Amino acid sequence: MTTTVEPARRGPSGTASGTGAGPGAETGARAGGGFGTTRRDPLQRRVDALGELLGLSRTRVEPDALVAAGALLDRVAERRRLSLDHTVVALAGATGSGKSSLFNALTGLELSEVGVRRPTTGEPFACAWDPRGAAPLLDRLGIAPHARFARRSLLDGVHTRPGGSDAGLTGLVLLDLPDHDSATDEHRRQVDRVLELVDAVVWVVDPEKYADAALHERYLRPLAGLADVSLVVLNQVDRLPTEAAEAVLDDLRGLLDEDGLALGEHGEAGAVVLATSVLTGEGVAELRAALGEVVAARDAADRRLTADLDDVTERLRPVYVGHGAAGLTDAAREGFVARLADAVGAEAVGRTTERDWTDAGRKACGVRWGRVRRPFTGGGVSGGAETPTGPGGWGEGGRLSAARPVVAEATRSLAEAAAEGLPQPWANAVHEAARRGERGLPEALDAAMEKADSGTVAAPRWWSAVALTQWCLALLAAVAAVAFVVTAAGTSSVPLWVPAALCGVGLAGGPVLSWVCRSVNRAPARRLGQQAERALRDAAADCGRARVLEPVAAELLRYEEVRDQYGVAALGAAEG
Repeated sequence: MTTTVEPARRGPSGTASGTGAGPGAETGARAGGGFGTTRRDPLQRRVDALGELLGLSRTRVEPDALVAAGALLDRVAERRRLSLDHTVVALAGATGSGKSSLFNALTGLELSEVGVRRPTTGEPFACAWDPRGAAPLLDRLGIAPHARFARRSLLDGVHTRPGGSDAGLTGLVLLDLPDHDSATDEHRRQVDRVLELVDAVVWVVDPEKYADAALHERYLRPLAGLADVSLVVLNQVDRLPTEAAEAVLDDLRGLLDEDGLALGEHGEAGAVVLATSVLTGEGVAELRAALGEVVAARDAADRRLTADLDDVTERLRPVYVGHGAAGLTDAAREGFVARLADAVGAEAVGRTTERDWTDAGRKACGVRWGRVRRPFTGGGVSGGAETPTGPGGWGEGGRLSAARPVVAEATRSLAEAAAEGLPQPWANAVHEAARRGERGLPEALDAAMEKADSGTVAAPRWWSAVALTQWCLALLAAVAAVAFVVTAAGTSSVPLWVPAALCGVGLAGGPVLSWVCRSVNRAPARRLGQQAERALRDAAADCGRARVLEPVAAELLRYEEVRDQYGVAALGAAEG
């Protein structure tokens, strides 16, 4: 009994027919269901976190920085919708490396027998072991219908080549790619496109080109993260003596180590390195067995996607991971509020209010000598200032205004403190939030100052009593002085000392009462000044909090959420 192969024919529905048509759609649906189920595997958690990350970042991060991550999400979704029972492995190599011969040896297929043999492979060819459900995968890879082949006998154990049987390869989709060093640009583009989509790669090198810079610099080094789904085959070892072959293998391993490609030696995870010869059959069985292990594990697709996710998140690290702790400190908040208080002149307003109260008390309770005034009946005392109360001085129309330079400097200092340690995109977002808040902040502070300046505080009633007393003392002093003159002229029988004493009481009582009142007024004046200063400070703090602090804090909170999502996407942190 022999194993035969024939091209898979396309049916009307787009699935393979002939060799593997029937259950294809059913198999694909079953395998693809893993992506849409409630199963929360580690890869899916990371993918979900990356999706959340991009959603939170689109208005903060340059679109170019997110292109690769968005493309990866599309690839993950597409690959996990398709058959996970199939493992797509590509044979990649340079011109003359013998990868097509190795493809023939592994598949038992002679391409020249079906009339598509070329001096170099011009398009990808595919051979599927059990092609049922593989058609959507091949469509995704862009494999032309005439370049698709299938194994019809799967478990018959027939030895097609010195490499062994097909047992254990069920589910393998093996690709033969064009030469990666082809002189034709289209060939190289095809290689790059397919390598981005396959689950695993077998790099086929030969004794002459195994150290080729184009291979190592363009492919092996950038794709070093795919070590777990990579095999490196030194083909055509029959051209080398045994000792030379071992030396070349050792040199190849050294080059791979320099490329950063972890080698899976001594049972460790990493790339497998083998030596093969299609001519003698050496190493083909080992390669077939290695492919069988990859296929049997049924996790190559997830491992490849995980490696791609590791690479993407590592490249995104500068966008999401800063230096040191991020956030607004209490000192930064307090410093910002203090500068806004300086901008509106809160301290000066407090001193002016205290002085105004003191002056009003002195006028109300002072002596009345030499002044003709109406009795003080207890009006109001303005809580505002009659002189400029803030660094900004008088604004248009004689109104007080906040000092614009002080407001700008306070906002800038707060933004710098908040953005310290943040990645550049998020630092820019914090600065922009602060600038937006600054645009209306001076006007809001002006309104707060005007409101504070328009307030009045009622004078205490005892001021009126003191004022009346002062008038009485002044009147007493005047009447006593007249009486003294009359008595001194001898027209009155009242003793002279009586009007003299009354005049002294009237003259001395006014200053004494005024001094006592000033002492009593000192504490209320200080308290009123402190209240005015505190009220203006609170008003300035409310303006700064609403317009600057809260938007900046919102940006920082957004960054913390983004950083948490990045941690899950990059590290695969446990759910919950």
